[in-house]
Amino acid sequence: MSDEEDWRRARAGDGEAFGRIYDRHRDRVTRHSVRLVPTWADADDVVAITFMESWRRRESVRFVDGSALPWLLVTATNAARNLSRGARRYRALLARLPASDPAPDHAERFDDSTAVEALRSLSLADRQVVTLCILEGFTEREAAAALGVAPGTIKSRLSRAKKRLAERVIPSTLALAEENES
Repeated sequence: MSDEEDWRRARAGDGEAFGRIYDRHRDRVTRHSVRLVPTWADADDVVAITFMESWRRRESVRFVDGSALPWLLVTATNAARNLSRGARRYRALLARLPASDPAPDHAERFDDSTAVEALRSLSLADRQVVTLCILEGFTEREAAAALGVAPGTIKSRLSRAKKRLAERVIPSTLALAEENES
């Protein structure tokens, strides 16, 4: 089936016809876009914009020998140009802003590898309970519903997990504090 026929069907509401056009030309539009923008992520944006524009302007899409590809490539070129122009304006705006003093990253002051390792050492069930109740702030009842277990089970798993975490984390934290005092 030609692009023109698929396009006529797509305009009549046949989503699969538009999908066939997309499948037929996506790779060519992507290859073309990669040459026009600096990153693959930008190329993906250009492809998305191109096909969105083709649908938005579906009444004015032009075909060359029954193919929409030339129109899609021109649209991709324009989308890439607009994307690049927007990025240049954004960089220029950032360059005009006054430089700020770098703020310290408080996370760099702490070594959380011990805590992360301790969490990883827990069983899957205990990790799920710690993640839901401690890290995400769900109640024991909500965690029980999410995991499909009794609330009492959550309570005992949480107690056991906290004890195991404390056994692994507190000694290393005390050792780190002693090192910093020296």
